[in-house]
Amino acid sequence: MPQKLTDKTVAALTCPAGKKDLWVTDSELRGFTVRVQPSGVRTFLFNYRFGPRVRRAVLGTFGAELTTAKARDKAERLRGILRDGRDPLAEREAAEEARVKAEAAAAARAAEAAFTVKSLVDLYAEKHVAGLRPATQRDVLSRLRLHLGPIADRPAMAIGRRDAAAVVDKAAEAGETTARRVRDYARAMWAWALRRGTLPEGAANPWEHAPAPGRDVPRERVLGAEEVGHVWRAAGTLAAPYGPMVRFTLLTLARREEVTAMAWGEVAPDLSAWTQPGTRTKNGKAHVVHLAEPARAILRALLGAEDGKPLPALPKADRLVFGIDDKRPITTHSWVKREIDSTIAEARAEDAAKAGQLPPEPMPGWVLHDFRRSGVTWLAGAGFPPHVADRLLNHVQGTIRGVAAIYQRGEFLEERKAALAAWAAHVEACGEGRGALDNVAVLAERRRA
Repeated sequence: MPQKLTDKTVAALTCPAGKKDLWVTDSELRGFTVRVQPSGVRTFLFNYRFGPRVRRAVLGTFGAELTTAKARDKAERLRGILRDGRDPLAEREAAEEARVKAEAAAAARAAEAAFTVKSLVDLYAEKHVAGLRPATQRDVLSRLRLHLGPIADRPAMAIGRRDAAAVVDKAAEAGETTARRVRDYARAMWAWALRRGTLPEGAANPWEHAPAPGRDVPRERVLGAEEVGHVWRAAGTLAAPYGPMVRFTLLTLARREEVTAMAWGEVAPDLSAWTQPGTRTKNGKAHVVHLAEPARAILRALLGAEDGKPLPALPKADRLVFGIDDKRPITTHSWVKREIDSTIAEARAEDAAKAGQLPPEPMPGWVLHDFRRSGVTWLAGAGFPPHVADRLLNHVQGTIRGVAAIYQRGEFLEERKAALAAWAAHVEACGEGRGALDNVAVLAERRRA
């Protein structure tokens, strides 16, 4: 039976034994009801009809926080909404849905604000860059962390085209190539984040159309015999490991990063060959480099081996051949290059003065990577076929392509050994000032052999 609900009457209500619950309706406010469960929990509700539907709105549980009077006030407010022709429960559900959406949006905004450019670079380093070659890892991450530093603490989602352009413009102060690399690396990182859903779907890549100065031009620099001689002699003035590293790079035509990361465990006990592990090569394949006598002489000198005496035991396998110490590779490449260029400039000026000539123009710009192009160019003139040069440089996709590449798995080891021996003899001749070895004579000697 309906009765006036008060704290006293509600507290006195109990659920009859064997019943699931007890429902008591207020005698004064239509629809105001309390449900009593066997556990003693008392729940206030407001029951009403809206159109053809009978609805029930939960007001709360009777206790210290919700008294009967407060529950009645809630019920009266809902009844007022009902008298206005609106559905109280539908409005409450809509308000709750709006609250949940607002909280989710606020959480998303907070997450976006917390996911800074630095966070993106760190995630990119862990999930993507870690799978690249060590040299590529260093280049990508050093450029991103340095040049994105001014915006590192800003949300990644807040970076726009104007910000991207400002970063590229600032990077251009260090050179056009730097600006292009920064733009390209940042663009690739944002695209990666968009593809994996790290950044919201539909977000724009601010680096996509960021202008960068200049353009990448394939290098065509080939060092002539006189220039090879200058580099060889200048490298000889630098103390170990710097000078020997440059000379070894010139003799083997290997990449700079491959030489500086070279460990003694990769060298044959008799110093006849160097096997680069696939983890450090550009194409991921192990690569054998035959070491001509001048290259072996560099390694013997590093070991302190005396001429005519047996080789000492090689150092620990993980010790770097050209390391600053056992573990630290050479990283001061710019300094090494400046020292060599300075020595070359002094030598050329001295030669001109002895000949009574004006100081020469500076030697055209070059980098260590030009050794590879210079070597295979000379070898081509000496009659070594292109596919041998391709394997020598560890270029799997070279002159042998298509179906032929599928079936041609030969490594041409003997031809590569002969090629590096001929190149080393040419480098030594240039270094001694004897000029270039006659390509025709080299070719004729090879044919006689």
